[in-house]
Amino acid sequence: MLLTLTTTHRPATDLGYLLVKHPDRVQSFELPASTAHVFYPEAGEDRCTAALLVEVDPQRLGVGRRGGRKQASTPESFTLGQYVNDRAYAASSLLASALSTVFRSSLRGESRDRPELAATAIPLEVRVPVLRCRGGADVAGRLFAPLGWTVTATPIPLDEQHPDWGDSRYVDLVLTGTLRVADALNHLYVLLPVLDDAKHYWVAPDEIDKLLRAGAGWLADHPERALITRRYLAHRRALAGQALARLSELRLADEPLPDDSIDEPPADPAPVAGVPGPDAGTPQSEAGAAGHEGEAAPTADAAGPGRASLAVRRREAVLAALAASGATRVLDLGCGGGALLTALVADRRYTEVVGTDISTHALTLAARRLRLDRLPERQRDRIRLWQSALTYRDDRLRGYDAAVLMEVIEHLDPPRLPALEDAVLGHARPGTVVVTTPNVEYNVRYEGLPTGRFRHADHRFEWTRAEFAAWVERVAATYGYTAAIGGVGEEDPEVGAPTQLAVLTRTENTTTEDSTTEDTTTDRKEERR
Repeated sequence: MLLTLTTTHRPATDLGYLLVKHPDRVQSFELPASTAHVFYPEAGEDRCTAALLVEVDPQRLGVGRRGGRKQASTPESFTLGQYVNDRAYAASSLLASALSTVFRSSLRGESRDRPELAATAIPLEVRVPVLRCRGGADVAGRLFAPLGWTVTATPIPLDEQHPDWGDSRYVDLVLTGTLRVADALNHLYVLLPVLDDAKHYWVAPDEIDKLLRAGAGWLADHPERALITRRYLAHRRALAGQALARLSELRLADEPLPDDSIDEPPADPAPVAGVPGPDAGTPQSEAGAAGHEGEAAPTADAAGPGRASLAVRRREAVLAALAASGATRVLDLGCGGGALLTALVADRRYTEVVGTDISTHALTLAARRLRLDRLPERQRDRIRLWQSALTYRDDRLRGYDAAVLMEVIEHLDPPRLPALEDAVLGHARPGTVVVTTPNVEYNVRYEGLPTGRFRHADHRFEWTRAEFAAWVERVAATYGYTAAIGGVGEEDPEVGAPTQLAVLTRTENTTTEDSTTEDTTTDRKEERR
């Protein structure tokens, strides 16, 4: 079985650093039921391809795991089927197992030599020439397209000499898109066995943790998460039920919480009378696929084939801004369930990552999402989760290189914004502050969103581009920052991009009022009000 991964990112041979496999050498790895080989059919400045070839040994495969115990639901569970099957020729869960072993550090998004590139989305093409695909090519599209891939799944005929016999159960799968290599490998690790739908080993409860770990940041909000979960766990109802329950908890972490919590909104928009929800037969919206903004389905900028969801692109834009700032100690303010924290922790350039939220429930879910209880001590020491309200000064937040307010400010009542400005820009004073918020002008592009309604029920305001620019310029001037303003998502020539983004950079040697008396600070607050 064969899988190839190609990039045209220059220099393309940097793919070797991301996969931790040298382009000039063939490397082999012994696995329980096979031997895996990694080599590079082409390696140039403009284009580089890495190939993973897995040679299956039917005799070793027949032994299986746990003393030969085979999964009762798999077609190969009968004796002869353990040795006479398509496992040696078609991509399956065996290929996913090889991926997890051969590219272990790449799956975690780690690269000692190219950490910035590991965190960057680059053009990729994945090809699996022979993949068993239960349900046909349509299922492959439903699984990969919501993740930002352009999917070409060509059915392989049973016999080219007899086209009237129809197509086989196999497809030639080609995926193209601009993604992080780690994301691409995790998508393949989960979805190849799902398409195959016949795991080669006994599925135990620890498979739930494997699924959630590889699916971090995308599976909880995938429109086909139920299908993915059932198939990945070999249709074992008890395990699938547990996994779906944990995924639901992760989705709940993105819902607005009581007591004026500053959090990210839920995956689905607030119901509007007479408007069908995302499960009513309409295509999944960007918001539903992403789980960061409760937005109605857009007529433009949809998360169609080849396009990542708006929430994914928003996260990528924030990560790019942080990388450009050179920050190593980062605050995620109003972190919610930890979607951004997961990406930050996966990047080794960040020596300290702090997530804050007013809700203890959200912090509990973030800890679970990060798997803090199972991380090695050295990794765990990089992470802090603190309960904190962003409208009050918190000395713990001072001295950090950068802070992120991703989809946060719109959840505050406008009269409370000056308190947030003072607490973050005036008191904590990180070197860089990255802010994102919806562009209300873009709302006309969302089907089913009535005029005058916000994208989410918990939003207290949504600004035009001019309003956001005016706010950014004012707070930058007040607190000694320079500002750059841009957009995230497909740029509409009339109404702009769906998300607004600002990067505020602290001016060096700027005098601040941090050392003034409490009376002076109080007077300043009153003046702004």
